[in-house]
Amino acid sequence: MARVLILLGDAAEELDSMYPIFRLREAGHEAAVTAPTTRPVQLVIHDFEPGCDAYTEKPGRRLPVDLSFADVDPDDYDALVIPGGRAPEYIRTAPDVARIVHSFFHRELPVGTICHGPQVPAALGLLRDRTTASYPPLRPDMEQAGATYADAPDV
Repeated sequence: MARVLILLGDAAEELDSMYPIFRLREAGHEAAVTAPTTRPVQLVIHDFEPGCDAYTEKPGRRLPVDLSFADVDPDDYDALVIPGGRAPEYIRTAPDVARIVHSFFHRELPVGTICHGPQVPAALGLLRDRTTASYPPLRPDMEQAGATYADAPDV
């Protein structure tokens, strides 16, 4: 089965993170969690509250981390998943994140992004001439990155 790397950081959305990890593992794949360090990451839960125009954020679970970004050898993995939340905004500038993500795009391996996850490849110039979905308010960011935006599931 495939070895899948899950790229996380603090403030990653809980459902965007936990759901793919558990579904991949249930399907028999290895899902390795990587983050800036090996301490557990603090996930968050975003929700829409009545009377609020933007989503709110509440603390979620803490998720164990298998290896730090610095310890990742991208050649050991078959696919990459970048969950959403606020984590992509912060991890996208890390040199090791650039090294990891560039490797998957260069080797034309599957890269799944969820919600705010496309902020990472967009910041690295990797979405030009590609089609992507994202959290809808990120559409202008994706288009500025040279991507074609698709408001559809499973893009």
